[in-house]
Amino acid sequence: MLTADAVAARVEPLADDAQRLNKLLIRKLMPLLVIVYVISFLDRTNIALAKASMGIDVGLSAASYGLGAGLFFLTYALFEVPSNLIMHKVGARFWITRIMITWGLLSAGMAFVQGETSFYVMRLLLGVAEAGLFPGVMLYLTYWFDREQRARATGYFLLGVCVANILSGPLGGALLQMDGLMGLHGWQWLFIIEGLPTLALAYVVWKTLPDGPGSAPWLTLEERQRLQARLDAEQGSGASQHRFTEMLRDPQIWLTIAVYFCHQITIYTVIFFLPGIIATYASLSPLEIGALNSVPWVAAALGAAILPRLATTPQRCRRMLFIGLLTMSAGLVVAAMSNSFIGLIGFSLTAFMLFVVQSVLFIFPSSRLSGTALAGGLAFVTTCGLFGGFFGPSMMGLIEQATGSTHNGLLLIAGLLVVAALISTRLRQGHEQA
Repeated sequence: MLTADAVAARVEPLADDAQRLNKLLIRKLMPLLVIVYVISFLDRTNIALAKASMGIDVGLSAASYGLGAGLFFLTYALFEVPSNLIMHKVGARFWITRIMITWGLLSAGMAFVQGETSFYVMRLLLGVAEAGLFPGVMLYLTYWFDREQRARATGYFLLGVCVANILSGPLGGALLQMDGLMGLHGWQWLFIIEGLPTLALAYVVWKTLPDGPGSAPWLTLEERQRLQARLDAEQGSGASQHRFTEMLRDPQIWLTIAVYFCHQITIYTVIFFLPGIIATYASLSPLEIGALNSVPWVAAALGAAILPRLATTPQRCRRMLFIGLLTMSAGLVVAAMSNSFIGLIGFSLTAFMLFVVQSVLFIFPSSRLSGTALAGGLAFVTTCGLFGGFFGPSMMGLIEQATGSTHNGLLLIAGLLVVAALISTRLRQGHEQA
């Protein structure tokens, strides 16, 4: 019979091996995935900085800008599920490369927008091109990380959004000052210079990203077997639903969608309207607005880097979601009630929890699904949630045009986040009872 010391002596090396393997996976996979997400966010959100000058040059009102910003998410959402099902069949390397090539070309093509109609068309096409990237990566992470480690990996991935928004302000502000160079407007240079590098990065993805553990040259045979055994054990104990239609009957999936919808309204309203709100604080140059626009995203990066790793149990996940959503709501109230730089503190408070909430939230559906249902289910959750990305900016554009202020829009979103916080208390993982 083994003594307690003998059992501990056997368990500790296994724990050390698992920790070393997780560190290896993070080091080999996450830097490239983060860079991909940085570029994708630069390309989908750079119209926020281009709003003022582009609006003058091509004749966009606040309402038409908000609609165009939101239209991206309409087609992005509609094509999420088929995109993820295709990736499940053809492999991550090929499909992510395809996504990047098409979105890079279309993003650069935004430089040739001539008016409202072409603006709407290009935003719709960009949504089609980029559809599947986020749920595809969420699916891809399930090939490598178990439930305990997935929140941490997702948190690192979402750092890409923070980095993109930190860089986009100063970079976009500088590019806008190229106005007149070679006969092009500054906003045209913004789209071209931020869009074309995607093509080079697509080549890197094609050459270096493995489809899964079985094709990773930097894993030994023993490491592959150990990793697969760990993932199989988790799937056998938690994910019982294997058909897409069964996923649709799970109330937990719909609760997740409700929370994610409110989250996406918040994040994309902040992204697309924050530069314009900052411009009302004082007389600022494009570069100064861009620099100040980066401040909340530094806070978001800190939150994404520090907190998701603490979400190691279902109870901790729910607690983090509840507190995070209420914190986001409080930040928007502060931002709405201030017409000065104090508002920037409010936005920073909201941003601090944005990607903490998002990284933890996706643990719930991924713990309940497997196989094709996992691929389609994650995309379905993202699809429904992303309609918030269409609704939020469109609503805010109409409110700004009608009232001349974003004040009421921010308070409305703050209320929705309180509702989302209450819903989050009902979320359950795996076979947890509601």
